[in-house]
Order: sequence, then C-alpha cells, then structure tokens
Amino acid sequence: MTENPQKPPIKVKMKIGDIEFEIESQEDQIQTAVDRILTTVTNRLKENPLPTAERAAPPPRAETCKGIIQKLWEESWFSAPKGLDDVHTELARRGFHYDRTAVAHALVDLVKDNILTRIGRPRRYQYAQKRPPT
Repeated sequence: MTENPQKPPIKVKMKIGDIEFEIESQEDQIQTAVDRILTTVTNRLKENPLPTAERAAPPPRAETCKGIIQKLWEESWFSAPKGLDDVHTELARRGFHYDRTAVAHALVDLVKDNILTRIGRPRRYQYAQKRPPT
C-alpha cells in the first residue's frame, strides 16, 4: 500500500496599504484564495478609501539651480554680499543639493543677466543684488 505524500502548504503574504494578509493553502487552491481576497479588498477600498492625504509624499520639485538662486534674490537674500559657500549652504538647507560648480555657473549666469553683481577677486567673489527685486 503506497501513500500519496501531501505537499506542504504554500504561504503567501500580501500588504495593501495598511491591510496585511497571510494565506496558507495547498498549491491547487492558492490562486482561488488570493483572487477572493483581492476582490474583497478592492471592493472594500472602493467603499472606504484609505486616507492618503496625511501620508502623501510631497510632489517632486523640478527646479533649476539658477531658478532657485533667483528666488533667493527675489526674497532679498542677496541684499548683503554672499560667497559661493554661503549660497551652496543655503540651497542645501532648503533641500536642494546641487554640485558647487553648478551653483557657481548659475551665479555667473545671474551676473550676466544683470540680476547679481560680483565683488572681489577670483576664487573669493562675493555676490550681491545688482538691483532690488520688483
């Protein structure tokens, strides 16, 4: 007399939002169980959506280095002369982590645009507003 050894059950863990499920079933029944749970969760979420406003990630900010520095100028941040290190540190403090060379190039562009003026000598330049923001 030979016995048919039964296969061990399969375990599946799922997480949908804050809802977590763990299913343990035989291989031939697992798909049906997963489908039933997904259908039930989908229907429940249609009736009572998960609150996402409190956990929503802030939208990505696609701003140029030059644009952010120009905003600093608009806030009169350059009313007193600032060095490259000051500008780079302020951008980082506000959550914008640009390479120092990108910051330097943006400052030069704003000097060319007659927004900022450069005071001092090479490698020690200070940048100040050339004209007040409108």
